Amino acid sequence: MNPHPSIEAQDRPARLTVGVVGAGRVGPALAASLQLAGHRPVAVSGVSDASVRRAADLLPGVPLVPPAEVLARADLVLLTVPDDALADLVHGLAETGAVRPGQLLVHTSGRFGTAVLEPATRAGALPLALHPAMTFTGTSVDVQRLAGCAFGVTAPEELRMAAEALVIEMGGEPEWIAESARPLYHAALAIGANYLVTLVAQAMELLTKAGVRAPDRMLGPLLGAALDNALRSGDAALTGPVARGDAGTVAAHVAELRKHAPQAVAGYLAMARTTADRALTHGLLKPELAAELLDVLAGPAPDGGAAGPAASSGGQAPTDPPSGTEGAPEPEGEAEDERDRDRDRPEGAEGAEGAEGAEGSEGSTGADHPDRSVDTDPASGPTRSESAGPESAGPRPTRPDSPDSASPDLGPHGGDA
Repeated sequence: MNPHPSIEAQDRPARLTVGVVGAGRVGPALAASLQLAGHRPVAVSGVSDASVRRAADLLPGVPLVPPAEVLARADLVLLTVPDDALADLVHGLAETGAVRPGQLLVHTSGRFGTAVLEPATRAGALPLALHPAMTFTGTSVDVQRLAGCAFGVTAPEELRMAAEALVIEMGGEPEWIAESARPLYHAALAIGANYLVTLVAQAMELLTKAGVRAPDRMLGPLLGAALDNALRSGDAALTGPVARGDAGTVAAHVAELRKHAPQAVAGYLAMARTTADRALTHGLLKPELAAELLDVLAGPAPDGGAAGPAASSGGQAPTDPPSGTEGAPEPEGEAEDERDRDRDRPEGAEGAEGAEGAEGSEGSTGADHPDRSVDTDPASGPTRSESAGPESAGPRPTRPDSPDSASPDLGPHGGDA
């Protein structure tokens, strides 16, 4: 529930005209939310068919114009493009004189603070970084989800109150993030949201192979309870064979995965090692049970070689082929993920016109967002390096009886949040 009471839009005049550059999943939703707060969307830019549809659905009657024209019409401009396109877009807008002094320029990237807006700031713009920690669908439901949504806010001190006020007007909760902490903040959201989608989709695939007819219904209550417990209690909420030190059960898991889903072995081992490390650090896993468990987790890699560092002395083992998507539902969106902003990507810094000249692919954060719609097939993803073997996912925890176990921090993952 948003503790800040809203004011009916009709009870106050529109105070700012609002423009959107990049009609992905995030931009139109934020503009629609600002409209409910009394501001007035006046222009939006977007090229792909999906962008045009989103703009028409969420901002009916608002004209689609080139990016430079958006800036010419709006007091507040939302730059909702992919992270990798943002710097070139800002540079192009500044170089072509599209930026006006006193204009509020807001980007929604989780990765960047306001430094990426420096070219526009030099031209007189007022820079704000407002990143909604939410997954977006590109539909009207996103506007409702902003109620109570946390926003990572970075701004010059003199604009802090203005930035926080805009977030509150959209129904969100501002959370101040220092400029230097933005990459770490965004990485945390990617771990918590983007990779959660991968784990859940993989779990559903494995349940389907095990004969479960409705894996989503089986996982729903379990995942809901696990998430709630983790948010309430942190590591103390951990359950399962690793926390109990059930080495035989973990060994059986690995054997079955090698047989039925070899592509899942590397991820399972990496997560199990991290889980064992945290369980040891927090006193959940008894040291006398840990040695046998860690031996299992240091077992042979999927190609039959050793999984530990010794195996990589003559070269890293090849990765397993990526898992398929059979039975996995199409994701709604991603928080801290680069697929929620529209990939109407600028071609370079030649000018603002580049922001509408290059078509991207249509794609949920995220992380995100946590954040911008990508015009790609949601089922596709980045390919993994052929040289990255299972061990690349992370080192094994230190065995309690090893010479390295004198420190209570049992491995590089110990104590990480």
